[in-house]
Formats: sequence, C-alpha cells, structure tokens
Amino acid sequence: MRNKLFFIVMLMLSALCSVHADETPNSRQARRIFNQAYQQVFGEQGATLHYDVNIIGLYKTNGTIWYKGKKSKFEDSKVISWNDGTTIHSVKKKKKKKEVEVVDAHNNKSDKYSSKFKFEPENFDYSIAEVDEGLMVTLKAKKGVKGIKEIHALLERKTYHPISLRIKVSIIWTTIKISNFQSGGITDEMLRFPKELYGDYKFVEK
Repeated sequence: MRNKLFFIVMLMLSALCSVHADETPNSRQARRIFNQAYQQVFGEQGATLHYDVNIIGLYKTNGTIWYKGKKSKFEDSKVISWNDGTTIHSVKKKKKKKEVEVVDAHNNKSDKYSSKFKFEPENFDYSIAEVDEGLMVTLKAKKGVKGIKEIHALLERKTYHPISLRIKVSIIWTTIKISNFQSGGITDEMLRFPKELYGDYKFVEK
C-alpha cells in the first residue's frame, strides 16, 4: 500500500506540472507558473519533500521522498526504499526477519496500479486563483472522463512550491499535505542503497 501511495504522490505532483491549457489569460498564467514549478520539482537538481496522506479519514500515512531523475528514495514509519532506476531495494523496519526485498524497477506491479490514475491534460477544464494561503489551481474533468475527476492544488504565491493537493477519484477524496519542500542539493549518494549496512540481511527477489 505504501509503495502505491508513493507512486500516487509522485504522479499527482507530476500532473501539477504538465498541464496544457486552452489559451486564455488565466490559462497562460497557469502554464507559466506550472512550468516554473516543474523545474523546481523535477529539474536535474532533484528535490525532496515530506507528505501526509489522508484518504477520506479512513487511511492516513506520512513519509519523506527524495528524487533526482529516475532515482528516488522514500521512507515512512514502517519501510524505507531505494530506487536506482534499475532496481528497487526495500526494507521493512518492524519486520522480525532481516530481509531486503529486491524488485526490478522496470517490472514493478505498482506501475500497473498507477496507470489507473493516468493524467491526460486535455481531459480537464481548469483555473487558477489567489486565496489566502497562496495560489489555488482547480482542475475539473470534462464529461465522460474516467479516473481522476478533480484536483485542487495549492502552491506558494511567490515560490510556487507545492503546499497541498486534494484529488478526487470517483467519489473518493485524497488529501496530500506537503512540507519541508527543497529543490536542489540532492546527490546520487543520497539515493544510493547502502548495501554495506545490510550485510547480515537476506536479499529476497520479488
């Protein structure tokens, strides 16, 4: 479940920054802001953020993501995972057995799951407005569109850093609060799986 949530968070952040809109003054402003946000979030310099996920109050979790290009790392209270773009290594913190789960990054079941939430920019009507907390971007799916129905994205007014996302899929709302966002300063070493720390662990192919 946590791996799936990680991919959802990344997908939604990516969706924020890949909108192509009809050319109106409002949409042109939104596109400019999105382009700048994209570079801060997904530029070559890498980025990190802390997330708190709440699915209609029934499921809550939080964690931290670091990523740069195809490489990433994420950690929550129960698991820590490294993805070097080829292989994913995951360690469950509270599991009694000392095991490192090893998954082919190009054959990950969570990719199939995340495809259900595929974001197509032309499927939405959207707008951007100023609110007390910053800039609110609202995207509403056009009639007949399946999957994501609505997105409310809150960005910082001056920096365009993400603050929160509310995503509606079917009738279910998921809220993602974002904090400690940092663009840049992410090195390959920070994302490397530290194999030397798990010398007495069993490596299990999944």
